[in-house]
Amino acid sequence: MMGLEEYKYKDLIHRCFRCGYCKFPTDWSDVTNCPAYARFRMESYSNGGRLWLIYAWLTGEIQWSENLSKILYSCTSCKNCVEKCPLSFNDDIVNMVVAAKSQMVETGKVPPLVRKFLQNVQVQGNPYGIDANKRADWMNGLELQPYQGQDYLYYVGCEGAYDTRAQGAARATARVLQDAGVSFGVLGVDECCDGNEVDMLGEEALLEDLATKNIDQFSKRGVKNIVTLSPHAYNVFKNKYPAFGGHFNVLHYTQVFADLIKTGKLKGPEQQGVRITFHDPCFLGRWNGEYNAPRKVIGAVKGANFTEMERNKKGALCCGGGAGNFFTDFLGGSGESPARIRAREAGDVKADILAVACPNCLTMLDDAVKAEGLDNRIKVMDISELLCPA
Repeated sequence: MMGLEEYKYKDLIHRCFRCGYCKFPTDWSDVTNCPAYARFRMESYSNGGRLWLIYAWLTGEIQWSENLSKILYSCTSCKNCVEKCPLSFNDDIVNMVVAAKSQMVETGKVPPLVRKFLQNVQVQGNPYGIDANKRADWMNGLELQPYQGQDYLYYVGCEGAYDTRAQGAARATARVLQDAGVSFGVLGVDECCDGNEVDMLGEEALLEDLATKNIDQFSKRGVKNIVTLSPHAYNVFKNKYPAFGGHFNVLHYTQVFADLIKTGKLKGPEQQGVRITFHDPCFLGRWNGEYNAPRKVIGAVKGANFTEMERNKKGALCCGGGAGNFFTDFLGGSGESPARIRAREAGDVKADILAVACPNCLTMLDDAVKAEGLDNRIKVMDISELLCPA
């Protein structure tokens, strides 16, 4: 069994004294801004409690159990704790959890659903275990061109390629780029998993394998600029791939859209009197500090009324889908799942449209709005779908 000596953050983890700040949003309005704590309301599921459990496990004070592994893997890596922790090591709080997950992976002690997720990625190149030859099905009828040196590679990702709801966002993004005259190409069946969730689940070797394969493919094709559908892909390409030799100019599609609007190449549709609110994706917002681009794009929708939910930007509540939880669903099964809480918050501001900018958020919140019985009042739409209605 691996112990504290093999743990990367052995000199830091004991310094957490469970002040509880990690559970609050930036405005201190609610104690439930940690999505796992919001779901279970047990200190073990807050990041302070989670770090104490990790320390106890690594020092042998407690033994591994399925419940312990579930507590670790219920962390969505949303980084709310990083925003709120007042201590000097706050930047490494999520990293401490991911490092503990890595040790669980190395010892083979991960929950069955996590194991299935990782095996599916390794075998089929996607977490769903769907035949890799179906990866290009999302683009049927769009007349998209394979990447051959165009200005941008449009990277769709696993969710946009395979998830039936997220495919709509993938298609809408492509159509907006086409209509705006953007020069871009796609990889189709040659696209492979980006590895962000693999990284957040602690599978370091598989992340390296995916990154190496993608970097090799991008480099051979001469890719310089990448526009992603998912903030998760944006994050790993931008922040993790350089360590493996992959240096690309990476943009999220909302950043490209915002620039197109600024230069007059993209016009917003008319939605007179429609009230829109926006859910900030964790891997676009807290991980990468991008809060303005999505709002600029929404602001281009003529005649719409934009209203913020009480928890927004750095203080937004995670939908609960990060770090593979859109697949493992450790935070589901209750009215207190973070996605359902978020759906009710959209209802509280009387939104007609709950806009998102992430395929994970799209599927999580679309399901949550239905579960809350709000689908007759609120429509969950990706920002790309706002600009390109079906």
